[in-house]
Amino acid sequence: MRINRYVVATAGIIFHLMIGSVYAWSVYSQSIQAQTNWSESAITFAFSIAIFFLGMSAAFMGRLVERFGPRVTGTIASFCYGIGTITTGLAIHEQQLWLLYLAYGVLGGIGLGSGYVTPVSTIIKWFPKRRGLATGCAIMGFGFAAILTSPIAHILIDRVGIEATFYILGTAYFIVMIIAAQFIRPPKADQVNAAAAVTPAAAGVSLMNGQQLTANQAVKTREFRLLWLMLFINITCGIGLVAAAAPMAQEFTAMSATQAALMVGVIGIFNGLGRLVWATVSDYLGRPTTFSVVFTVEAILILSLMVLHVPALFTIALCIILSGYGAGFSVIPAYLSDIFGTKDLGAIHGYVLTAWGIAGLVGPVILSISHQLLHSYNSTLVIFGILELIALTVSFVIRQRFTQTAAKQTNMAAN
Repeated sequence: MRINRYVVATAGIIFHLMIGSVYAWSVYSQSIQAQTNWSESAITFAFSIAIFFLGMSAAFMGRLVERFGPRVTGTIASFCYGIGTITTGLAIHEQQLWLLYLAYGVLGGIGLGSGYVTPVSTIIKWFPKRRGLATGCAIMGFGFAAILTSPIAHILIDRVGIEATFYILGTAYFIVMIIAAQFIRPPKADQVNAAAAVTPAAAGVSLMNGQQLTANQAVKTREFRLLWLMLFINITCGIGLVAAAAPMAQEFTAMSATQAALMVGVIGIFNGLGRLVWATVSDYLGRPTTFSVVFTVEAILILSLMVLHVPALFTIALCIILSGYGAGFSVIPAYLSDIFGTKDLGAIHGYVLTAWGIAGLVGPVILSISHQLLHSYNSTLVIFGILELIALTVSFVIRQRFTQTAAKQTNMAAN
């Protein structure tokens, strides 16, 4: 059966909408705490485990995408995330914290990792001229998922209780994901014009002299290590700010708890939009320039948060920062394809996502330790600002490589 590329893209977006529900974990915290004797920090740790296993399992599952195809990894993700969510309800019923960590953290996290890498490399192959836009659309679904899941979860918790909510959502995730997975297929040779397999921004420029590198070859390069570091810093700062957005806003601007909660919802929208907007922009500016712009803007705005005491200005700054956080997820797959090609992109993308797993633990730790020791978010923002400047420097290094390579290829063509 031949499939239209827009069907594949839609299936990928739907798939990410399901697994992106992990960002709605905070919605369940109070209800879980009310029904068990677990502390808030113990419950939150389940989310940290899930993000860690997302990053770590993505490295392995990325290889499976290229070897067995996205339908296989998508099916695995459906079972892991669906069963993990259902078993979370059982863990709450039995009041077994270890089972919560195993179900939502480990099994659910593996489902997240395998599900995250399933559509991305495939969609890039279907849209070679607009790699940024294609990945931005898919990954935008992951960013927007919490907006969809949160109200549904609230309604279910009120009507059927927290345990049944996980049973219902887990079943729904499984059904939707396993159906969507069957439509995520790589294009056949005659379905994509091979001559168009270069983005406009990177046309004529290949850091690897046009080679299609394998994952094992890619991870040994300097470029991969630099991209990994950039993504790690971007996620570390982003997750840290997401975790502290509400209390930080109350401390700097004297927002009420209700206003801060509303602000968190607004910045969540920009997190999702940033994935699409920045990825699309990267098709025209090029990936190196886009990352340099993102890190420049983020560094300035993160440091400016310390003096923005007007709620509206503070919210606007945080929205722009979080759009840049989302950009890291959507621009990096296209960046990898520009440098290493699409032959083994699923595996390469999986390897770079280990930065997400580690950053998911590091970001909140930096924030909590610095705030606990100094009793102010100023020190945290200074640390994050410095990290963004380091990432900016790294982006310039890679950008310089593109410039030098373009000059060499121009000279060779002239001769």
